Amino acid sequence: MLVAAVRRRMRQVVHATARGHRLAPQQFWMLLGIHEAGPISLGGLAERIRMDPPTASRVVASLTRRRLVRMAEDPADRRRLLIEATADGADLAARLRPLAREVRDALVAGFSPAELAGLRASLRRILANLDEFDARRARRPARVAAGREERS
Repeated sequence: MLVAAVRRRMRQVVHATARGHRLAPQQFWMLLGIHEAGPISLGGLAERIRMDPPTASRVVASLTRRRLVRMAEDPADRRRLLIEATADGADLAARLRPLAREVRDALVAGFSPAELAGLRASLRRILANLDEFDARRARRPARVAAGREERS
């Protein structure tokens, strides 16, 4: 629950930071991710930002409507689209970068390099544990539904 509290608080801080630019927190991080990565596929972007593809698609669509990003055909694979920042999106991302740095710095203020390495390792382990848990659940049949049928 502490991880969830940190996530909520971080979202509040980013919302206050991005609000002046009419961006939601997801749009803030997504625009920065697109600008930093250069032309990138939706799947690659979702993975980079650790966002599920349907949510990433909705956020990209909202940034596209604001003309901050555009979709372009991948020259290496015409079936795939790449997302890139427009000139306006790149300008905004350049202005947001220092704000993002401030938020990132505030998150780790007071941590020694060793503490920070330990925290990152712990968070990666938590993510791996959740991925393993999710994979196990996907392979076994749902018991709750079966239990309800037996009682009926």
